[in-house]
This record gives sequence, C-alpha cells and structure tokens, in this order.
Amino acid sequence: MAKGLWAALALVLASLTQGAHGQGGDDRILAARDAVRSGDRATLERLAAEREPHVLDPYVRYWRLVNILGRPEAPPVNELNEFLLREADSVLAERLRSDWLRRMAREYDWSGFLKVYPDLREPDAELRCLQRNARLELGDLTVLDEVRTRWMELADSHTACEPVFRTLAQAGHLGSDDLWWRARRQIDSRSPSNARTTLSWMNAADAPALADFDRMLKSPAAWLDRLPPNFAVSRAGRELALAALVRIAREDASSAYARFARFEERLGADERAYVYAVLGHHGSLQGAPGAVRWFRAAGKTPMSAEQRAWRVRAELRVEDWRGVQAAIEGMTTAEQAQPEWTYWLGRAHAAQSRPAEAAALYGRIATLPNFYGMLAAEELGSPFAPPVRNGNVTTEDTARVDADPGLRRALALYRLEMRTEGMREWNWSLRGQDDGFLIAAARLALRNEIYDRAINTAERTDPQANYDLRFLTPYRQLIEPQVRQQGLDMAWVYGLMRQESRFIAPARSSSGAQGLMQVMPATGKWVARKIGLSGYHQGMLTDPDTNVLLGTSYMRLILEDLDEHPVLASAGYNAGPGRARKWRDERPLEGAIYAETIPFDETRDYVKKVMANAVIYAAMLEAKPQSLKARLGTISPRLATER
Repeated sequence: MAKGLWAALALVLASLTQGAHGQGGDDRILAARDAVRSGDRATLERLAAEREPHVLDPYVRYWRLVNILGRPEAPPVNELNEFLLREADSVLAERLRSDWLRRMAREYDWSGFLKVYPDLREPDAELRCLQRNARLELGDLTVLDEVRTRWMELADSHTACEPVFRTLAQAGHLGSDDLWWRARRQIDSRSPSNARTTLSWMNAADAPALADFDRMLKSPAAWLDRLPPNFAVSRAGRELALAALVRIAREDASSAYARFARFEERLGADERAYVYAVLGHHGSLQGAPGAVRWFRAAGKTPMSAEQRAWRVRAELRVEDWRGVQAAIEGMTTAEQAQPEWTYWLGRAHAAQSRPAEAAALYGRIATLPNFYGMLAAEELGSPFAPPVRNGNVTTEDTARVDADPGLRRALALYRLEMRTEGMREWNWSLRGQDDGFLIAAARLALRNEIYDRAINTAERTDPQANYDLRFLTPYRQLIEPQVRQQGLDMAWVYGLMRQESRFIAPARSSSGAQGLMQVMPATGKWVARKIGLSGYHQGMLTDPDTNVLLGTSYMRLILEDLDEHPVLASAGYNAGPGRARKWRDERPLEGAIYAETIPFDETRDYVKKVMANAVIYAAMLEAKPQSLKARLGTISPRLATER
C-alpha cells in the first residue's frame, strides 16, 4: 500500500476514534466494567445490547460472555463462536477462548475442548495440562509417552497435570526412582505438602505411610530425634529422614548438618551426596561457612538448576577460581551460555593466567547492554558508551501503528485508567512485529506519556540502538531539585526509579509500594518523620512530588547508613538495609561478587539492573564513557557486632 494511502487511512481512523471517544461512550464502557465487577447481570445485558461506535465496544460484549460462562446455564456456543470470529487474533478472543476452555474442562467436555484448543495462540501451563488430560480421556495414549519423555522438566507443572501423571504412574511407566525424584523436589519447596500426592501414586511396597509423612512434615526435628534404629532398612524410612533434613536445612543448614552427621554412615553414597547438595544450596543462601565444603562433598550427584547456580556462587564467595571454573563446567550447555556464567568463567580463566580463553569468553557477551555485558567489555578495555544510532521510523511505520486496532484500544484503556487491560492489548499487538513498527509504537507510547510501554517496546528492538527510548528521563524538573538537595547521583536515582516503576506515577505493587519510587507506606511514614514533613498521611504517596521527596530522602538515609556505597544502598532500598548489611562477608568483597551472591532472587536481579541502568544514564547525561566496575567497587566487611 502506498505511503500516502496509509497516512490517509490513519487520519480517517484517528478521526473516527476521536468521534467515538465522547463522554457518553466512555460512560457506557465504565458502567459495563463496574457491572461485571459487581455481578450486575441486568445492567451488563442492557449495555451489551446497545451498540456504539466506540473503540472499546468489544469489551462490553466480552464481559457479558465471560459473565455467562461463569453461570450454570449452558454456554451460548453460537455467540461465543461469533465473537471469536469477529475479534479473531485479538487479546479478547484469546482470553475468551481460555475461559471457555476452562469451563469445558470443569464439565469434562473433552471433545469440545480439543476442538477449541488448537486456535489458542499462547496457552498457559494449566491449559497445556488440561489439553493432555483431554487427549488421555479420549483414548490418546501417546500423551503418556510424551509426558514420560519430558518427566524431568515437568517437575513443577500445574496441578492440572496430575491426572496424567497419576495414570502414568499407575500404568507402570514411572518407577519409584522417578516418583521419589519428584517428591524430593516438592519437599524442598515452599509447598512441601504437594509431595503427598506424588507419594500416593507409589506402589504400597515403596511408599511411606502418608500419616508418617504428615508427622515428619509437621515437626521434622522431632521426627529425626525419634528415628528408630532400623529406619535405614527401607527406602521409605531413609527418604523420610532425608526429607526431614531438607526441611531443617531450609531454615538452618548448619543445624541440619549436625543432625545429618549422626547417621550419615547409614545412608547410601547417592543419598549422602543428595543431602550434601541440599546443605550446600541452603547453606549458601544463609551464608553458612560450610557451604563450599558441602557442595564439594556432593561430588557429581545430579542437581537442580538452582543448586548448580548456587554451587558457583559459593565458590565465588570464597574467590576460589579453580572451584568457580569446575562448578560452571558442571552446568548444562545452555546454562554455561548465560551471560553471568560466561563472564565468571572468563574471570576464572583470567585468574588462572589464561588470558586468551578469558578474552574469547568476554567477547561472546561484550556487546550486550546489560550488567555482565558491560563488565565483559571493560575486561576487554572498553568502558560503556551508549551507541548514538536510533532506528528509523518511516511514515508507513507510523501509519501502521496509528491504524493498529489493538494499540488504539490500548490507548483508550489507558485513558480510562484501565492499565492492566491496556498493557495486555499493547503487548498482544507487538507480537511478531518488525523493528520499524516497534519503534513507532514506542514513540506513540511516549507521546501519550505511557512511559513503561515506551521503554518495554523499545527494548524489543536492536539492543544497540534506541537508547533515547529505552532510558527515558521524564519528570526531570521534579526529580533534579530533589537529587541536588539530597546530594545524590542523578544517574543512580534515574536507574533506580526506572527499575522501580518505569516512571508510572500511579504504579502500585502487590506488596503496597506506591508511586514513581515505589515507597512502602511504613517507609513513607518513617522517612516523613525523619525529615520533618508535617501533615503527612499515606494518601500523599500518590502525589509525584511527595513520592520523589520521600524516595530520594530514603535513598540518602540508607546511603549514609551503608558506607555511602550505591550497591549496598540499592540492595537496602529493595530488601531493607538490615539485610544488605547482613549479606556482606567477613572480609572485603568485590562489588560484582556481592551482587551475584545476594540470596534473594528479586533483589539480586534488581541490584544488577539498577547499577547497569545507572551506568547507562551517566553515559547519556554526561556524554562520556562510564565504568561499571568503578561503580561496583569493593564492599567492606561486616562488623563484628553483625556476625
């Protein structure tokens, strides 16, 4: 299509959209949303019967159909199919199809399920499990072979997979080793009671009494203290003892080791190695001094991906580079290719006087604009400087974006403060799009001050371009005076704020953190008292000025409390200053090692991203290369009183 025609089409659509967005049309959409939330069926039916040329009209019909699917009467198959056809390849069609499939699964309509399922674009874990159930229920036994082949990777599957797993076990396709492997994984988790179901699938000769399992889980220490002399005679007896050790190790690995030492010799070599892997993993998370020794005692026993990662981190913490190399080389090929392990393997080679091997590894990731890519590039002598090129956006690209129905719906949803629905529409519209479309969409989001979508959309494009979109600096007139007053580094503040909220002023986390700087209510109250902010109340957190005042003041307070070190302060901002202090070592520690060995997954990822963000912002704000290694610096030892 000619560019001029695209532009004309975009103008026509824009004018139609403008006309359809009158207050009356918006009122109908909002009223329908409120009706479905409150269960007001009559109002929802009435509003759905009305038709207005509003860009969000499909939502009213979608809400009505979802409401019907949740009721006991038979679903309106013709209406459902008509909607799916009319709104084909939309996020609403995907969601309605998912809801319909779940209804059919509840009613055991497996034949209908398998007719609808193939049109689902992105099935979630539950629906993938239900599809296997449907095939099995209709006599397709090939599903058993598929699941058996993938047994190891399905260990953490949705509970909807359990009927297929049960059938697989009862048909004899899973041995006791397979089931004990799954039970061990479940016992070493936040939901250990899930192992009870797995144990129920075992042959009676192999399984422990479920009542014994329940008693062990309720009080693992007491269970171990009362172990009968002949507990090791049976597999079930030994496994329950191992399970009790695991539950204790999750709280106190050193205590678990002390108990393990009492009967270690009564276990088989593989069982001892398993316990040592568990002790090494949880000991590393807890900073236990025996963690490295325990991991080494585990030898080459099979480990989970998380255990393999913490085996490397344990060696890093003591800076045993030979041990780091061995632990990384014990990972899977895919794991070794990840930037963090590529970098640390390079460091291990460099520390052992193998510069060529190190340089080759650094070269694999040095162009990545992330924490480890930057560190690798510095090892090769290139501190970070952002590329200046930006992707080209043509008139045709802009017209395609302006005419995209999903993005038009997204903008309308954001305007009505329906952010979750808007984000779904936006992300759905980006699937499979080229860089020209993505960059134009990012600029559309920026024009509408939807900063998170601008950043996230730009991040889907060439990683060496579009830094102006990926690292925005909105609210600068509000932020800069506070940064100067607090004596903070502007790049660090922007780097932290980008990670916290993506510059969405009304952002609210599941834990209650609010605003641009995601200030927790209790933190806001404490900081307001510290800085003498009179008249403060929790509602003020939604005000961008107050939020930034409290957030930057908190950054200054914890920076002063944590050695003026931005790595410690970033960790403290996310997880609390007490934890940031506790995670230090008894000796000085390289900042990158401290960051990589933070025991909280969220905080570890957060600190690395905040520090990488700060380097990029500094390079852009100061227009000169920046060193991430210099920012990471060295972390001072824990004080004797903190040990």
